[in-house]
Amino acid sequence: MRRFTVAVDSLLARRVQLGEDTSLELKMPRIAGNRVRGPDRADLADELAAMANGRGGTLVLGVIDRGPEVVGLELDHLDLVEGWIREICNDLVRPALDADILKRELTNRHGDCALVIRVDVPPSLAVHESPGGYYRRVGSSKRKLSPDMLARLFQERANTRLIRFDETVVPRTSPDDVVYTLASKFLIDEPTTDNLHKLRVLGEDSDDNLQLTVGGVLLCTRAPEQWLPHAYIQAVSYAGERADVDYQTDARDIRGPLDEQVAEALHFVARNMLVRATKASARVEHLQFSERAVFEALVNAVAHRDYSMLGSRIRLHMFSNRIELFVPGELTNTLTPDSLHLRQSNRNELVVSLLARCAAPTGIGRTRLMDVRGDGVPIIREQCLELSGRLPEYTLVDDSELRLVMWAGGHG
Repeated sequence: MRRFTVAVDSLLARRVQLGEDTSLELKMPRIAGNRVRGPDRADLADELAAMANGRGGTLVLGVIDRGPEVVGLELDHLDLVEGWIREICNDLVRPALDADILKRELTNRHGDCALVIRVDVPPSLAVHESPGGYYRRVGSSKRKLSPDMLARLFQERANTRLIRFDETVVPRTSPDDVVYTLASKFLIDEPTTDNLHKLRVLGEDSDDNLQLTVGGVLLCTRAPEQWLPHAYIQAVSYAGERADVDYQTDARDIRGPLDEQVAEALHFVARNMLVRATKASARVEHLQFSERAVFEALVNAVAHRDYSMLGSRIRLHMFSNRIELFVPGELTNTLTPDSLHLRQSNRNELVVSLLARCAAPTGIGRTRLMDVRGDGVPIIREQCLELSGRLPEYTLVDDSELRLVMWAGGHG
């Protein structure tokens, strides 16, 4: 009998104990003679493609998902199963999957080592089709992509490889749509067509005609909603702690260039914010929310939202005990809600670079709207903790929207 050297994977063992989730799938192959009889090859191809079309994931062969229970594979079956899964990746998924197939050991419930095969599927730059169509991983299962979601995924993946969405040109625009008083803030020289092209506010379409880019529309026109009707902030203030139209105290759709949206949204929060006063030797006012934290959150929202998601807008909801900010788009480049304060990744490089040239509101604590060093989230955490004693909460909603909760001062 041949001998194999395999590694004990303690981290994988812990993940397997917790069961299937968005990034983990467990399967137990059925083998008869020299063939793998199950699970169904087409179904497994769908699962692997769904991972690649999402944020990636891991398939472990040799584990029953119920329990889960580590059963393991026979030593003589490892090469057979490895070849079988490689054929699925190469023959049943288009374009073929570039997955890492590894032999590993896990401890079973009896404390013995069991052999498994680990298949690591990275998030792909392509969109993968499998026998059942186009899928994406949601929770511990796959979900077939609707036509609009599929179109958006193709656009997103194409942009990742070639050009970012905020640098794509917007149909039915021309250099005449640029408001030069807005564009001049981004340039040292005159805002000529050549200079705006170098700044990427203008770009060429397939016929070499100059048109505004998405970033140009968002920051160099008075009414971006004329071309991008979803590019605005919906702001609502409620008297209580829940979204009840009967207790709605203020509401506004905030439109215009992104830097003006930030200023107007900040003004909306200030206008609806409660101020609590205490008296010691002198009157001391206590703000309900940290203005600096709200500012940083709004700037991050307009800078990093996914503008390719048609029909989705930024939502700013104020309550008596918290602010909730909903930002369209999943997190980019393997970021997670827990790592936002440790790492940075820009979805919209052009928008970020233009916002970094815009002046910040007076008294906010910085001179420019955007800090390219990525200090926004750490500042939000610091300010919220100091005011309310609680860290802000970041969560992903359906892998398509980031939700931020900032708690009010004096509330538990």
